[in-house]
Amino acid sequence: MAAKASANMAHSILVVDDDPHIRDVVRFAFEKTGMAISIAQDGKEALRQFDRNVHDLIVLDIGMPEMDGLEVCREIRKSADTPILFLSARDEEIDRILGLEIGGDDYVTKPFSPRELVARVNAILRRARSTPAPAVTKAMNHGGLAIDADARTASFQGTQVSLTALEFSILRTLLARPGFVFTRELILDAAYAGNIHVADRTIDSHVRNIRAKMAAAGCDSVIETVHGVGFKLGRCEAAR
Repeated sequence: MAAKASANMAHSILVVDDDPHIRDVVRFAFEKTGMAISIAQDGKEALRQFDRNVHDLIVLDIGMPEMDGLEVCREIRKSADTPILFLSARDEEIDRILGLEIGGDDYVTKPFSPRELVARVNAILRRARSTPAPAVTKAMNHGGLAIDADARTASFQGTQVSLTALEFSILRTLLARPGFVFTRELILDAAYAGNIHVADRTIDSHVRNIRAKMAAAGCDSVIETVHGVGFKLGRCEAAR
């Protein structure tokens, strides 16, 4: 146990929630593992702390007054790719999907198990630390899609497409093996560093977001759904 706590000492977590009880529960759960915790009780304070200090991950409540968690996430994503795990008091799919689409990495619905929250955070931190990917060359192309693995950029027929780190990893995984059908479990292993705590619906949300961004660049066939199995790379051709 001591070795586990020592391994987590370098991790600095910013916890943002307007409920003092939730803040205390989360702080206690994380500090037991040896993580360093900063606390913010609203969105504006969260942004001030984010600007002043370096954090490895942010636990961010969605339903805060004045500036909610979604708005805070949008502001942070303008300048940083720090992992964000959303807390939501409502089990509403629209909240979860919107949170993932604007750059969230995962979500937990209140009431939650502190052990599950710690496990999800640890999984995200492992993923951010290792960012594993299939063996690829610096540049990969398929149809009009082009990816530069080193620069972590994607484009369609010359138009740059802005992807989050997770979206890029998923697309890179599919592009490494065109024609191969990936189950959700294989995507978890390849793009998510084996994060078993990520739900299938979370993967589907990221896939929808990739499709929407590529469609805005003119590609309507970037990822195909193989019903009952998973996903594979599409034709990556321009919309007709």
